[in-house]
Amino acid sequence: LKAAGAVIMGKTVTTELATLVPNKTRNPHNPAHTPGGSSSGSAAAVADRMIPLALGTQTGGSVIRPASFCGILGFKPTLGFISRRGVTMQSHTLDTVGVYGRSVEDLGLIADALSAHDPDDDVSYPRPRALLSKVLAEEPPVAPLLAFCKTHVWDEAEAVTKEAFAELVAELGDRVQEVEIPTLELARKAQPAVMGSENAAYYGPLLDRHPEGVAPALADRIRVGRRHSGEEYIRALKDRETMYASVERTLLDYAAILTPASCGPAPKGLGSTGNSIFNSTWTLLGVPCVSLPLLDVDGLPLGVQLVGRRRDDARLLRTARWLARVLAPKPAARKRKGKA
Repeated sequence: LKAAGAVIMGKTVTTELATLVPNKTRNPHNPAHTPGGSSSGSAAAVADRMIPLALGTQTGGSVIRPASFCGILGFKPTLGFISRRGVTMQSHTLDTVGVYGRSVEDLGLIADALSAHDPDDDVSYPRPRALLSKVLAEEPPVAPLLAFCKTHVWDEAEAVTKEAFAELVAELGDRVQEVEIPTLELARKAQPAVMGSENAAYYGPLLDRHPEGVAPALADRIRVGRRHSGEEYIRALKDRETMYASVERTLLDYAAILTPASCGPAPKGLGSTGNSIFNSTWTLLGVPCVSLPLLDVDGLPLGVQLVGRRRDDARLLRTARWLARVLAPKPAARKRKGKA
């Protein structure tokens, strides 16, 4: 970032070991509500206009969910798009470096500056430099068609979220079609098996050496992760590819998948960072995701998530820019109390 001309303002707050234990950051829209996690300080600082850009990491939902709660743009690229060199590893098949900003162009700018093939990161892959900004300078060849996918966790969405997305889909009209991807149901078992096993492998030794220094909630997660068998872990990795094949087939006909970025607006209280259920499946699949601050419920932001194919990050961001422009002219219609 420094080589690209950035001025580093400081380090923002994260949760303990980038997991589920809240820290001291508050939500800029209402300090009584969580900013999300684990990249809580990054999202809050951008939302509060302390800084224009920030970094985060996502293993479950730690970039997209804080972006949704804090009302900014968050981008979790394809696994391996940004090198993880220097990041404390907790899951080698899930950990992804992401970015925050206040425009799609800003996301492209910072992600391009960070993107390069790193042979020391085994998920990194070669690609052209400055690819995102180049594609964002172009218009889509045709108006994008979106696939609205409620996914297998739709029952976890709050009533206000369901209502908001019903209105959003209605407003988009013939530019969106509802689809089902039944194989995503496999994530119910696959995601906990992969994340739990790898958390236990990387953080387990720390718990063994310093049990008094690990928060009880994280210690419990590590112990649960250790109970997954090797057979469960291998089956989960195979199920991941089965799910991705279905997603890839869907995206042959659509520019992106449209789905909630979180169950609802930021929950009240600071004892939790919120539920990552609308993020963790996509992280498991290693696909790029972006959260757009397009909805507002009772004065709190609610993000709209777009999901793309692996290594198709540029097209995803271009589609996100198109969606933001399409919905920009009528913000008041999506900011009524309790409505989208």
